[in-house]
Amino acid sequence: MNNAGNVLYTIMEWITRFAYVQLLWIFFSLIGGIFLGFFPSTVAMFAIMRDWLRGKTEQPLFKTYLSYYKKDFWKSNLFGMLLMGVVVLIGADIWFVRFYGSILPTWTFSPLFAFILLFSIYLCYLFPAFVHYDLNLGNLFKNAFLIMLIHPLHSLLMAVCFLSLYFVMDFLPALAFLFGAPSSAFITMWLCLHAFDRIKKKQRV
Repeated sequence: MNNAGNVLYTIMEWITRFAYVQLLWIFFSLIGGIFLGFFPSTVAMFAIMRDWLRGKTEQPLFKTYLSYYKKDFWKSNLFGMLLMGVVVLIGADIWFVRFYGSILPTWTFSPLFAFILLFSIYLCYLFPAFVHYDLNLGNLFKNAFLIMLIHPLHSLLMAVCFLSLYFVMDFLPALAFLFGAPSSAFITMWLCLHAFDRIKKKQRV
């Protein structure tokens, strides 16, 4: 097989892998009744992305995904309930702003929007930190926040990558259905692993 054939084969292989992970993410979310399945399935997806980025691409995908799903099932659901509590709080604040916005000064909306932006960035560090570090939830939330604070460039790159991904998938919506979740997880995990490795190198000095 020539070089062009090798490249095409590699591209098709990775497309298949991403599509398969998308199916696994949906399937395992559903078998958990969505409410109990979404967060374990998302954590398993990030763990798979971490393995791939560490060069572990040959392990059986379904079996590995299932093992990650089962391993942190209850911990990831507790993690998810805490996150959903914040999301519900944000939703209540947005409802309040929409209902009473006409009688409130415009500047009062700024803290809410700033918090939503900060929380969105924070989420990008939480899931990779969950699968990378063996920490209790208290230390996980604290460490992920500190890593976010000391790596603003990584946060900026995430925003640029997600914005680019959004425009591509908005132009071709079928891509979001086929690869949306694993593509986002791969980008997030890639940038976060770089941040984690930099921290590890500094600790060795």
